[in-house]
Amino acid sequence: MPNEKTLLIVDDEASQRELLAGFLADCGFATQLAGSGEEALESIASSTPDLVLLDVRLPGISGIETLGKIREASPTLPVLLITAHADVHQAVDSIKRGADDYLAKPIDLEELRTAISDLLAQPTADPGDLPPLPENFVAASGAMKSVLQTVAAVAVSDAPILITGESGSGKEVIADLLHRWSERSSGPLVIANCAALTETLTESELFGHASGAFTGASQAREGYFRSANGGTLFLDEIGELPLSLQPKLLRVLESGHMQPVGSDQSVNVDVRLVAATHRDLESAAQQGEFREDLFYRINVVELRVPPLRDRREDIVPLAKAFASGFAHRPVRLSPQTTQCLLSYSWPGNVRELRNAIQRACLLCRGDLVMPQHLPPKIAKLHASAADPCDGQRLSQVERATILATLDECEGNRTRAAEKLGISRRGLINKLRSMNSEQ
Repeated sequence: MPNEKTLLIVDDEASQRELLAGFLADCGFATQLAGSGEEALESIASSTPDLVLLDVRLPGISGIETLGKIREASPTLPVLLITAHADVHQAVDSIKRGADDYLAKPIDLEELRTAISDLLAQPTADPGDLPPLPENFVAASGAMKSVLQTVAAVAVSDAPILITGESGSGKEVIADLLHRWSERSSGPLVIANCAALTETLTESELFGHASGAFTGASQAREGYFRSANGGTLFLDEIGELPLSLQPKLLRVLESGHMQPVGSDQSVNVDVRLVAATHRDLESAAQQGEFREDLFYRINVVELRVPPLRDRREDIVPLAKAFASGFAHRPVRLSPQTTQCLLSYSWPGNVRELRNAIQRACLLCRGDLVMPQHLPPKIAKLHASAADPCDGQRLSQVERATILATLDECEGNRTRAAEKLGISRRGLINKLRSMNSEQ
């Protein structure tokens, strides 16, 4: 592409550089890579890029020091700072130091795409068409379509992925898509629920054991890692993994070698790890309930699955897909039933919707689902139920509202701007204004 923009990615982790480079190539950009601030400055001196993605934590001179030197040499070169933690006050501080914008790790790739578009004042190219979706897969909402674009972008990488979201929101479905769309799709997808594993046998379940390793181990067991060799291992509810086993999991992920229980032989494993949790693992790590080094190792990219209440366009298509599967015949939803489904908050997410539709199909004798077929707490809702969407707008307490909304959205400026009812660029301008007032 003769007119393509060149982006310089500065990060000391090779997997992160490669992941971002692949995503940005799909978006139509050329990329240069640097593993340190020194390399970045040399690269800029020899061939100035159109934009710099700069990680704060770097070996040698830090990202902040690198930013200062970039500003001395190229005052107008756009710099997008990548911070390690989502701290809303860094939004003001990083801009004060000369950054044009910032994103918090783990990077939301769609937010990254929007930020680059803003800084370059041009639309970024959408990634190509999505690979085929499984039959009856529903993604009618913009929120889910955005998730699928990110899945498609990261599936081709072997980088670890952390899927977050409330219980019942569909994290396992996203893990399945990551495997289907990856180059490992011909290999196995092995699913292990850490919350369901007996603590005393978790090590054996994950890493296997030799015959006679402990009482009752009459036969050798290969374990989940060896079962997933050449494919993908999905560790659901990884936040429930015992602290005592987390160092061993970290070693396996870093080295590709593991040692079964009771064996003195090391075994090579080639596995792509996808993990999921409904917990806030960053807070758990800060409180000593989860290893911080393991958290950053499994969290190269975070995929957040939105709760069902935040993607209401999916509710009716999901309900119809579930009804068709349960009834094995065409089933219609009455207008009153549709309104009840849309008015309910769905704290149990897609899992709760599935159960409600299964109940309705059992009670519905014909082909029309009525409100009385739904669970009572859903059936009693009226068409005049309050709009669940938050129409929050900027008010006179603007500064407090902006910081509170950024905090609520975990530093994601795109979602924060949507909640505030302004454009993302407008939010950046508000942050700059806040900075000048300090």
